Order: sequence, then C-alpha cells, then structure tokens
Amino acid sequence: MKHLCFLVLFFLSSVVLVHAQIDGELTTKYPVFPSCEPVNMEMLPSCFNNAIREILHENFQTPEIAKTENYSGEVRVLFEVDENGTFHVLYTDSVYEEVKDEVKRVFKMIPKIKPASYNGKPTHAQFTISFMIPLGALKLESTNSVERFDLESNNTMEYDNLESLPYENDVYKSALNIPLSHHNYSLFDAYLNQVGTNTHTAQKPFLYSDVDSYYHFEARNKAISKTRSTWLGRKWWNEHMVTLKGKDYWITLDPGVDLQIGKDDQVNTYNNTRLVYTQGAIGKQINFFAVVYESQGRFADYFNRYAESIKPDGGNPAIIPARGIAKKFKEDSYDYPIATGYVSYTPSTHFNIQLGHGKNFIGDGYRSLFMSDNASPYPYFKLNTTFWKIKYTNTWMSLRDVRSEVTDNGSFRTKYMANHYLSYNVTKRWNLGLFESVIWENDNDRGFDFNYLNPIIFYRAIEFSTGSRGGNALIGLSSKFKFTDRVNAYGQLIIDEFSSSDIFGGKGSYKNKIGYQLGAKYYNAFGVDQLFLQAEYNHVRPYTYSHNTIVLNYGHNNQSLAHTLGANFSEWIAIARYQRGRIFGDLKLVFAKRGFEFNTEEDSFFYGGDIYGTEDNRVSDDGNDLAQGNTTDFFHGEFQAGYLINPATNLKVYASLIYRDFKPILNTATVFENQTTWFNFGIRTDLFNWYYDF
Repeated sequence: MKHLCFLVLFFLSSVVLVHAQIDGELTTKYPVFPSCEPVNMEMLPSCFNNAIREILHENFQTPEIAKTENYSGEVRVLFEVDENGTFHVLYTDSVYEEVKDEVKRVFKMIPKIKPASYNGKPTHAQFTISFMIPLGALKLESTNSVERFDLESNNTMEYDNLESLPYENDVYKSALNIPLSHHNYSLFDAYLNQVGTNTHTAQKPFLYSDVDSYYHFEARNKAISKTRSTWLGRKWWNEHMVTLKGKDYWITLDPGVDLQIGKDDQVNTYNNTRLVYTQGAIGKQINFFAVVYESQGRFADYFNRYAESIKPDGGNPAIIPARGIAKKFKEDSYDYPIATGYVSYTPSTHFNIQLGHGKNFIGDGYRSLFMSDNASPYPYFKLNTTFWKIKYTNTWMSLRDVRSEVTDNGSFRTKYMANHYLSYNVTKRWNLGLFESVIWENDNDRGFDFNYLNPIIFYRAIEFSTGSRGGNALIGLSSKFKFTDRVNAYGQLIIDEFSSSDIFGGKGSYKNKIGYQLGAKYYNAFGVDQLFLQAEYNHVRPYTYSHNTIVLNYGHNNQSLAHTLGANFSEWIAIARYQRGRIFGDLKLVFAKRGFEFNTEEDSFFYGGDIYGTEDNRVSDDGNDLAQGNTTDFFHGEFQAGYLINPATNLKVYASLIYRDFKPILNTATVFENQTTWFNFGIRTDLFNWYYDF
C-alpha cells in the first residue's frame, strides 16, 4: 500500500525553480545528482525532481502511528542543498514526531551532490516538499531563487535572504549549563546513575547535551505540556517568551521573577527580584547565557543577622548569602543587584571551555567538601576534557576577601584559586575522583601566577617552589558505587594539611585538618515512581579550610567555598523529593553539632569553626576535638511544595515552611539560643539554589 501511495504521489508531483536572470541570460543552475550529469541545463530541474522521487520512493516508510490512527493531513518539509552539496532538513511541519524523524532519516541518507551555482559560483538552494498522508500530491519547489553572489550588485539581496526558522527546543541539544537546582537535578539523577552508564556526575553544572541523551528533556516536557491556542497561553505554560532562530544561530529571551512573601516569629519577610535572561548559540560550537537580577528583600531574623555578620568593608550593611553585597533599602531591607553569565565553546566532543561569572559544584552530595555553590558568584575559566572513561575538569577563579582587615585603600583584596578534578569510571559501577585546589594571594604584585596554569594534577610541588607560604593547597578523594539502578553510595575526603603524623597521631593536632562525607541515594524509592530519597553525613574537623596567612582561607566574599557550615562540625541530612507531572514537593531535615568561637573578652581564642579565623590565635596545638568551643546543637527542618508553571523557563509557584532550632552552650553577642518558624510563599524562576539551612 505504501508503494502504491508513493507511485501515485510521485506521478502527481511537479517541480518549479525560479531562475534568476540578468538581461535575459540564465545565470543560475540547479543542484546536480550524478545521474543528471549527462542532461542539458534545461532538463536539470526535472532530473533533480525525479532523483528526489526515487530516493523517497525507495526509503521513506510511513510511521505505524499514522497508519494506526488513520491520519489524513499535509506534511511540509523545508530542506536545503548547501554550497558543498550536502542535504539539510531545516523544518518539518507534521503532527507526528515520528514523521519528522523519518524525513530526517531519509535526507541523511542522500550523498553529497554538485551544489547549485550562481554565475558559476557554488551557492545554496532551498526547496519545499509538501504531500498528503495517506495519499496526495507531492509538490517539490524551491522556496526562493538560488542565492546570488554578485560583486557588482553589492550583495543587495543578503537582507531579504536572511532565514527565519522555528525554534525547536535547541537548548536541550546545546552545550549550555543546566541551572544548578537540587530539585531539578534530582529528576534526572537516576538516569545518569544507571549501572553501565559511562557518565561523570560530580562535575556540575551539567551540560544539556550531556544529559539529554539519557533524560530527553523535550519528550519529558511535552508529556506535561498544556494545549493552548493563544500566544499568551503557550508562552505562559509551555514556551520561552521570545525565540529567534536562523540558519546558524538561535536565541531565547525571557523575563523572570523571584517574588516571596512570608513571616517568621519576629518580622514580615519578602523578596522582590525581577530578572531577565537570555541564552543561545552562534554556530554549532559557541553558546552563551546571561542573566541580570534586580532584587530587594528582607528575610527571617536569623538570615538577616547572618547576612549582616558577614558584611563587607566600606559601609554596606550585609552580604546576602549565595548572592552578593547588599546596599541598604528603606529602613530594614536590602538591595542586592547581581549579574551572571558565561560563554561556552565546544571545539570537539572531547572539550568544553567556559569563561564566565557564576558558580561551580564538585560532588555527588547535597553538600560538597571540595567546591559548592554556597558562596557568591565569581569570575572563572573552566576546561572540561572528556574521553574514554575519564572526565577531567580544570577551573581557575578570581576571588575576593572583603574584610576590613585586608582591604587596601578601600579596595577589596584579590586572591586566586585553581582546582583540578579527575573523574575515572573504574568499572561500570565504581567511580573514583581525585581533587586538588590551591589558593594564592596577590603578594609582591605577582597577580595571577602563571605557574598555576599547568593543567596537570598535582600542585603541591609548585606550591613549594614558589615559597612555603606561597599558597594554600588542599587535596581530596571521592568515590561513588552504584549497587543497583536505584541505589548508589558516595563519599568525599578532603585533606587541608599534609602532615601524616598529625593526622594519624591521635593527639588532636590542629594540623589534623580533614573532612569526610558519606551518603546514599535511593531512586523510585519503595517502588514509588519519581520519589527520591537521600541521606548524608558530613564531618569536618576544626581549622579545616583556614590558614595561618590571613588571606589564604578557603572563602570568597566572607562565605565558605565548600560546606555551608564552614568547619568544626558534624552533620546529618535526610532529604525526600517527589514530582508527579507539574506538582512537586521537598522535605529536608538537618541535624548538626557545631563549634563556634566565643568572641568574648574572657575568651577570644580561635576554636576552628570560622574559616576566616587566623590559626596563629588557635586555642591549642593539640587536644582539639570536633565541635569544640561554643558547642551548638542545630536543627533545621524545611518543607516545600509547589507547582511547575512553565518547564521551559522553570517558573514555579510554591509554599514553604522552615523550623530552625539553635542551642549554643553559651549565649554571646553573635551566637545565642533562638528558634525560628518561617512561613513563605512565592513564585520564582528557578535558576539557582537558595540555602537557608545554616
């Protein structure tokens, strides 16, 4: 039946080419199949048409779904033969994805032919095929005249020949980062962690192109799409607000918000963020992303007090955790504008290079002891190399110390960081990772030290060659084991001092600066589809991440670059996440024992909790215990439930409840007993993680 349909369809088809002529002289020429070489120029359109008929007749197979559903309708295909004679399907208009896929499959089979020409020069030509399913006429015609190339005409047709194509969720195939969001990453984490996959899940953020082959974003979003006939309905529920696409570029532009209103035990809270973000591609190798936020807010009392406790030098009242420096807004609020973005360049399947201003995360856990997204954004240059069973990430960063102790003539102190992470899939179940990071300051006006551009792990020898106090180096080991497709375990070990006798001596040396993480994930828990469970334990000894040189701590903008709680703590975390369709919910419980400094006239020693503390003022060389100092029992419970409005822009409406209990052994000016119950409602474009659990 299929062959009969196409025989009828082919005999009813026709071919039309609009010939460009100058002074009556024929100057354009059709693309030429090898079988058409002997024919004269006037017969080329007919020969080209017959060749296309034959290819379709021999190779096109009507999808079963169209047959089963007795579909009747038109299919239109826009295709191009480029300057090299290669066929490209630019657009297919059909109600079935299967028909689109079949059209692309057939055209990919067509070998290169001699391209169209204008004035003897190769050029591209576009054609449209239209036909009815199951039976109808095929019409093959050029969409416009063959593109002209004529120096004397001054390319006056270039503007008119610019192509406008429909946007087809190109972001999901791109080398753009998937925005860091713990809930969103949990949706596809199970697919990346199946036994036998050769994925590397510690280096975040992920690229869409790396994840899409496992999770298929377009199909997932289509399954929960809402049928809307109006432009506003489609944009609100399913699509990007503005999309532009041409032959070798695409761009999306979206407004966004992060609007919150709530109340804790003492204050009314709110956040008013307006944002606009754009993303796109230029050619096949260059992608870009940029977002600008304009924000004002007032948060729960404990959050505000912490933001003000890490305020920068210079008079600004606070640093909003994970965001940036805030100015005063009205009497009791903050104004904190921020902009982030990056350019992503992918020269081959093995390399991705990024230059940007943002954040990175290394680890499989909720927390990271290596590099987290806890601090404010920073400038960075990143190189990802992927081959065989290995993924190797090199990141160079420019950081700031904004404390009054280190500012110079009102300017913040600059320091630099370089880190390496080598991920190796030892077997189909076991992954092993090696981490190294070094921080150095701009002493002796050396600026960025090019010694650290060496991409080869490890840096310790270089640190010694530049001086014993030339940098602060940390090393780490990570591992992940996939027991089944539904259960895996992971862990990290960070070492901030390279003295084995102090680490294993059992004397509680301040040089025993290590931390470790153990965790497990359970996907589709208890047989419930899309129920994600996670348990994690973190243990970081006193003085880890701090340094005896005032600037060389593991921090940026008065925030830790690793764990949110800094150092000198132990922590248990239990997390449950669930999403069905567009409805989602998260539950998080955090239990911790923390050690703070007393910071009183009677006791001003450094106990190892604040990573910005100076080790020269440590309480003791030996006998240091976990959570020493002003020992505090800490509990944080957080429940959030909401509805995903638009999966393309990740716009969500939600409600949350936080309960926080904080009990130190001694109340001081900055550390004192308090309990917080914080209700919050909001609508937000989910592009980054908010952390309230500190």
